[in-house]
Amino acid sequence: MKQNNEQVNGKNQKIKVERVQTGIRMEKRMVKVLKAMAEYHDISLGVLLERIVLHSFENKPVFSDESLEKVKAIKEVYDMDYGLEISRQWNDSDN
Repeated sequence: MKQNNEQVNGKNQKIKVERVQTGIRMEKRMVKVLKAMAEYHDISLGVLLERIVLHSFENKPVFSDESLEKVKAIKEVYDMDYGLEISRQWNDSDN
């Protein structure tokens, strides 16, 4: 399913973007944390993921210190007791 949206560029001119539905698989607790952060920022999960990716591509932080504290608290709620250092050790037969 495609979705056309308009976004504003740095010059306040709207540019058209085409969004597509994806079927990705992610670790369950991570998804819960991401959904909670999207809700906290009052944006959709898709928009949050787009922002994370765009900031990552430009090597810029996506979250403020306040948001990072919220991430830490939400990770505890959902028992997301891992970080980047162990992600390569995951054993998932469906990857």
